[in-house]
Amino acid sequence: MGSNSFRLEIAELVKGRYKRVDYLKETVRLGAGLDARGLLTEEATQRGLACLAQFAIKLKGFAPWQVRAVATQTLREARNRDAFLQRADRVLGHPIEVISGREEARLIYQGVSRLQPSELPRLVIDIGGRSTEMILGHGRTPQKAESFGVGSVSLSMQHFPQGRYTAENFRAAQIAAGAELEEALTLFGRHLWQEALGSSGTVGAVSQILAANGITDGCITPESLRWCIEQCIAAGSTENLNLPGLKPERKAVLGGGLSILYTLSQHFDIEALRPAKGALRQGVIFDLEERLEAARNHRLPDPRDTSVRELQQRFRVDAAHAERVRVRALALWQTLGEPAASADGEDARELGWASALHEIGMMVSHHDHHRHSSYLLGHVDASGFSQSQLRRLAALALGQRGELIKLAEHLHDTAFMSQVLCLRLATILHHARIDLPEKVATLQRVRGGRARLHLNRRWAIQHPRTIHLLDEETRRWAGQGDRQLDIVLA
Repeated sequence: MGSNSFRLEIAELVKGRYKRVDYLKETVRLGAGLDARGLLTEEATQRGLACLAQFAIKLKGFAPWQVRAVATQTLREARNRDAFLQRADRVLGHPIEVISGREEARLIYQGVSRLQPSELPRLVIDIGGRSTEMILGHGRTPQKAESFGVGSVSLSMQHFPQGRYTAENFRAAQIAAGAELEEALTLFGRHLWQEALGSSGTVGAVSQILAANGITDGCITPESLRWCIEQCIAAGSTENLNLPGLKPERKAVLGGGLSILYTLSQHFDIEALRPAKGALRQGVIFDLEERLEAARNHRLPDPRDTSVRELQQRFRVDAAHAERVRVRALALWQTLGEPAASADGEDARELGWASALHEIGMMVSHHDHHRHSSYLLGHVDASGFSQSQLRRLAALALGQRGELIKLAEHLHDTAFMSQVLCLRLATILHHARIDLPEKVATLQRVRGGRARLHLNRRWAIQHPRTIHLLDEETRRWAGQGDRQLDIVLA
């Protein structure tokens, strides 16, 4: 769900080979629907919902684990995105993830590198409606990925009002694009790559114009971009611009796209930018495949597992203790048998990740470290994770200790509150930061909206301080939680 277009890609992957089954694209221009206050207008919302309703028809019969929906810059920016997503989830019939700019860049590179393999160091550029992603990579590995807040829709709206093309407007648009992209000069310098590829709509549209007019074979060069800009200025407006190869839906955003491309070619010495075969949508499918393979074969890593380990290292987490808490929380989750848990096991994985990262806030301060952990998880870039999933991990980290009243907005979410319960009990049981007998505790769901923690009697008698903490926990759940918690010694 991009700022200019929404796309639906249905594909089969057989032994690593990619086969497109179906493809739909609608020019929604969601990015043009952000008002001066950063709110998505109702008109733009309705355009988006109408498109998703058409996509939902195509997705009938697909299981939840077969579908992944991602949204990019416009919904990263929109202040009322949660309200939009609630409506959009219902219409599509599948949850929609808002991904960070760096995650978008990583997925773009994954799509390009799988469909257009090369061993040359490469620069991949994707100009979207409201953001531009740049990625340096080698083989299938993205080595540097960044997202910049300038795109064809936003730049066209700002510098080509009413679709007017003038030399002054192009100069102003190029200066604005350069100001946004200037910080990338050292990160993506010419000496770091040997070939440049452009993915997605803007590059594809300009490439088609150049090929249709016999200017190049579709390769984008500084000279060919100057030719395109001269044609726009000569026409004077989008209404009068009639070039072979230019699709009507691209006219409104062509000025902004050309300005970004020309700025990139000049600032980064890009002599030739060739259209790439892959893009974000294919990267999302390849990433989904990796997740499914990891779920089926636990010896294969979920891409998000790698991010968790990197975060632990970055924030100097006590890995041994994090593993104690993770193993205990998942053991409690298993014995609890949460009926509302997701069928694909995502709830258990989220609990494991939250447990592994529950103490990253210790790097900031020991005091109220759970609040620091929550803030960091809610704002960090972590490959593989959507922003919505990171916010859920942040809420779990916040709920690991202290009063439950701060989780009031989540009380209706039974699976989430069960995750919180397992994480809290695991941190209490291991509060002394030592290993415990494997079967010291089990958690059971009982009738009447209650949960029962069974403890080994002999162990409990030897650990009165833990029992004291657990008694306090039962009082918190009785007064503020979504269920009663009972402690039973057996």
